[in-house]
Amino acid sequence: MAKLRPDEPVKLLGGAVYLSLTRNTGAAFNLGAGYTAVLAVVAVVVIVVIIRFARRLGSVPWAVALGLVLGGAAGNLTDRLFRAPAPFRGGVIDFISLFGPDGRPWPIFNVADSCLVCGVILAVLLELTGRKLDGSRANRSAGDETKRADGAGTPDTDAEPSGTGEVEPADTADEPAAERTAGRRSGDS
Repeated sequence: MAKLRPDEPVKLLGGAVYLSLTRNTGAAFNLGAGYTAVLAVVAVVVIVVIIRFARRLGSVPWAVALGLVLGGAAGNLTDRLFRAPAPFRGGVIDFISLFGPDGRPWPIFNVADSCLVCGVILAVLLELTGRKLDGSRANRSAGDETKRADGAGTPDTDAEPSGTGEVEPADTADEPAAERTAGRRSGDS
C-alpha cells in the first residue's frame, strides 16, 4: 500500500505480472459491488463453518483445501472490516495483474483470492475423487459398501428358504438366523 499507486503499475517478469493497486468492493471479478456487507457476513459464516469442520478432519488434502479457503476468506474479511469507508463496507485491496497493467486479460486479484480459488478447486477435486473429510474414500454405491462390509455374495445367498416357497431375509431384528433355523428344524414356528 505504501509503495503502490493506482495510476503507476509496477512491471515484473517482463510484463507477465504487474502490481496494480485497486480496491474491490465486490466479490470475484468485482461482481456484486453493492453487496460488500453481505459478502463480509458470508465470509464470517464460511470461517465459522470451516473452523467447526476442522475438528473432524482426518485428511491432509482436505486440511490444505479448507485451510486455503479459510485463509482467503479471513484475508479478504480483514480488508472489508478495517479498510475505509467503514467496517463491513471496506474495499478489498487487489494488486496482482497478469499480462497487463489494467486487469486485462485477467482481472486484478490478491493473495487471498488466489488462496480461495486454489482451495475451492482442490476441494472440488477431492469431492469428485471420493475423498471424505475423515480421510477415507467414498464407495461407488451403497450396494457395493454392503457387500464389502459383510463379505456377502449374491442376493440369493443372503436369504434362507422358509420351507413355504418364500424367501426370508437371513437376519431379522427379532431373532438371529441360527435361532430361527433351529426353531424351524424342531417343529417350532
